[in-house]
Amino acid sequence: MGSGVHGGTAGGPEAGPGDRYGIREERLLTGATVITAVRTVASVVLAAMAAHQQSLTLLVVSLGVYWVGDMLDGFYARVRDCETRIGAVLDIMCDRFNAAAFYIGLAWLQPDLSPAIFVYLAEFMVVDCFLSIAFLAWPIRSPNYFFVVDRTIWLWNWSKPAKAVNSALFAVLLLVTGWMWVGLVIASALLVLKCVSLRRLAQIGLPVPGATG
Repeated sequence: MGSGVHGGTAGGPEAGPGDRYGIREERLLTGATVITAVRTVASVVLAAMAAHQQSLTLLVVSLGVYWVGDMLDGFYARVRDCETRIGAVLDIMCDRFNAAAFYIGLAWLQPDLSPAIFVYLAEFMVVDCFLSIAFLAWPIRSPNYFFVVDRTIWLWNWSKPAKAVNSALFAVLLLVTGWMWVGLVIASALLVLKCVSLRRLAQIGLPVPGATG
């Protein structure tokens, strides 16, 4: 089940992991955040061009730029040891912008897919967004280290298989098959999983900052 700092702050029994994955000197401008910014702008511009030109091919290219850039900025941050909470939040926000640009473009080009797309956007841009920024309540660098707080929520949301299912499976299925009803089932299942994760997070409880003055 869960592990780490259930219901508390990451300071007591998790001092070791907290130090390893915890807060460090914060700065906005790093190589990773530059990659995040570049891939975001490039992907959104391509998605806008795709909608303007009614080009599904160009829209798929925008998705590829988003995915490759998203993997690259995380890889760079880990390899160059420049992971920051600022960078994590920026990455979360830019992921939503890129996803919205792609999926709204897809709904524009293929309106019959809209029901599945908008259920997915509700899951990814609202519930998953809240879950993703919840890491800020604990002294860890990003959701990738949420196993320090609760391993179950991390497995469901930010382990590598969970990330692949949440981001890649839905998009690939819609693009390859065009099956709206299957996409709707997957998007609804993801929404349920995220809501269950949110309920578990509420049961753990977000740490309350200490009173001042």
